[in-house]
Formats: sequence, structure tokens, C-alpha cells
Amino acid sequence: MTIDTVTLEGKRVILLPLQLSHAEELFQAVDSPEVWAFLPSRMEKFDHMTDHVEEALRDKEQGTELPFVVFDKQTGRVVGMTRLLNISEENRSLEIGWTWYSSKVWRTRVNTECKYLLLTHCFEVLRTIRVQFRVDSRNKRSNEAVLRIGATEEGVLRKDRILYDGYIRDTVVYSIVDEEWPTVQSRLNDFLA
Repeated sequence: MTIDTVTLEGKRVILLPLQLSHAEELFQAVDSPEVWAFLPSRMEKFDHMTDHVEEALRDKEQGTELPFVVFDKQTGRVVGMTRLLNISEENRSLEIGWTWYSSKVWRTRVNTECKYLLLTHCFEVLRTIRVQFRVDSRNKRSNEAVLRIGATEEGVLRKDRILYDGYIRDTVVYSIVDEEWPTVQSRLNDFLA
């Protein structure tokens, strides 16, 4: 499993490798405090977004993450960000996370197509045997979305993380393993049809 920079393209979205020059477009995509309400860091100011992007790029350089911006072909705009993270080449596993989108694309095919592109890349190109997701237990919309695509809930990490505002978060852990991928892929194909 070798993680290389890649561009992934679907009918509605293109996942482009993150660059520092994307910070302005990403900041413009944060159109509501709800976008970052459950993320570990805030994005109220442009400096917050720049820090967010720089952190992701540092982690990419260390080989632990592969960050993407989400470009919406329908609007011609960057509408969010997602990452492959906690990459373990020796265990052939990783996590999809730090995902957020402009509220303008909530309840559209954007998230479903992004997950389809990422999971296809993980299971069919990288040959991972496990992909996990970690979601704030309070984030009903994201927890439902992960279950909807066919991930299995594994449990809750209690008091897993202290957020920027001091809140101590419980994290729900989900996974998809390689034997489950054909079923999940079929389900996602049905959603996208």
C-alpha cells in the first residue's frame, strides 16, 4: 500500500490534492458555523483556515495524511475538504475524516460521491483491508451519513478529544472492511444512479 498524491473525479465532484493556495476558497466555503461545529478546530477567521490547511500539508509531508479539497463541478467552486488519515501502510488501514462541506451542498450527492471515490481508491487501488470513520457522537447528520453508506458501528471512544472550545468529545468509531466493500460499493452505486 503506497500512498501517492492523486486526483479523483466523479460526475459531480473532483477531489483535488490540497494546496496552500486553496485556503481562500476553502474559507469562502465555510458559510455557516454549523460547518465546523463538530470539528476539533474552529474556522471563524481566515487565519484559522490557513492553520488548518498548513497542518494538513505538514501531515501529508510526514506521510500520515492525504488531504483533498472538494471541487463541485456543478457550481465551479471548492465546497469542502476531506482527508485520508491515520495511514498505516503496514496494517493496510486508514481513516477517512476531517470531512466538511459548505452547507449549500448538504443533502446533495456531493458527500455520497466523495465517499464512493475515496472508498474505491482505498479498496481497489491502495488495497486497504480496513477503512474507519470517527464522528463526534453529537453530530447526528454525520453519524447517519456514515451508517447510510454501509459502515459498521464499532463503539464509542469516551472522552476521546478536547475540542477548541473545551468540550470533551465522545467519538463514535465506524469501519468498512475489505469483505464488505462489494456490498457497500453496490449500495453507493444505487444511491448515485
